[in-house]
Amino acid sequence: MKLTEILRLVWLNLSQNKSKVVLTSIGILAGSATIMMVLAIGRGGQLEVAEQFKNLNAGAIDIVCDGETEEEGVMAGMMGPPGAGGGPGGGPGNNASQNTLTLSEEDMEDILTFVPGLSDATISFSTKADVDGGYLEETTNYTIAGVMDNYGELSNLELAIGDFLTEENVEGKEKVCVLGYDVAKEIFGSAYDAYDGEVYIDNRRYTVSGIIEEMGTVASGISPDEAIFIPYDTGIKYLTGSEVNPTITVIAEDVDTVKSIIRTIQDMLTEKYPKGKFTLSDAGSKMEAASKSNETLQLLLIAMAAIVFLVGGIGIMNVLFVSVKERTNEIGILKAIGCDRKDVLTEFLLEAACISLVGALLGVAFGLAITPVIESFSVRVELTVQGAVLSLAFGVITGSIFGFYPAYKASRMIPVEALNHE
Repeated sequence: MKLTEILRLVWLNLSQNKSKVVLTSIGILAGSATIMMVLAIGRGGQLEVAEQFKNLNAGAIDIVCDGETEEEGVMAGMMGPPGAGGGPGGGPGNNASQNTLTLSEEDMEDILTFVPGLSDATISFSTKADVDGGYLEETTNYTIAGVMDNYGELSNLELAIGDFLTEENVEGKEKVCVLGYDVAKEIFGSAYDAYDGEVYIDNRRYTVSGIIEEMGTVASGISPDEAIFIPYDTGIKYLTGSEVNPTITVIAEDVDTVKSIIRTIQDMLTEKYPKGKFTLSDAGSKMEAASKSNETLQLLLIAMAAIVFLVGGIGIMNVLFVSVKERTNEIGILKAIGCDRKDVLTEFLLEAACISLVGALLGVAFGLAITPVIESFSVRVELTVQGAVLSLAFGVITGSIFGFYPAYKASRMIPVEALNHE
């Protein structure tokens, strides 16, 4: 039998049983949509991770002090070397009488001086403060980041307009600020209107010297889009006092030495502050952890898609078994007029593939329809043509695999027995 004749028979059988085709394809529909969403969410997750960490230096190491007990604070104050809390040259926040231990600019300089393999270092803190100005109708609470002049360069911050904080701003404790992109829009309506404007932070006037490009990332625990950056010493003087607990960020010259540098810094701080507790984290580990989380989510979704396809495939197999039984006489007639086993096998396989294709197409359409719903839950979905094609291919392959055995059974029927079947 010619292929065109087989295709005509397939079309006749499917067109006469439209409802059965649609109901049978539901399992494939769900599987196809799931595969499409797995690929789209996985791709979206990869892009999200890449964007989230695109402005982080892979060699960056953040150092935070977790404090110490009251007794330990006294010990550190008595025994600490110059630069430690309570000792000669002790930095702000390291006074033992306060029963707390925080890192200081002196600690940053010590780390940069005595730990080999570092290219640069900075210190920063973040706090909350009331802000007024621009088009704000009432005082609003924003994140205020106290940073050094090199923070922008180390965090790869790009300016939409203006300049970042300068060394003179920091040393002179000047009241100037740089606005994050979202903050500038909320206060002034746009980044360009914000430039050279004035805002009031904790009732003190600050001049806007620059606006940061939209970043969508987090650097040293600070989201640039949603923060207002002021000189570090200005923030200490007017906002936080010595109670601030800053983060020291150092940059390793070679990414491969990050782990050893972390151990060296940990040993140095432990020697300097025997009872102090410190947390050291590097950007590379954060990126790796985020990537692993995304991969785990993808595996779970793939497992779900496999289960859905399995159920859909079994559904197609059951329907084809019933169809073969119902059409036993038809199979006998086909064989009686000269169709061989290959023709019968091809007909039933094509029926299974067509049913699967219908389900896969409906699955792709369903995937497109539910994308806005998924995105409303703050999940990034990146649909691709390759994902749709792969989803269709999986659907057709699944139907063909599960439809093979019923088709094989149909092709092996003996014509006489098939014609006499009631």
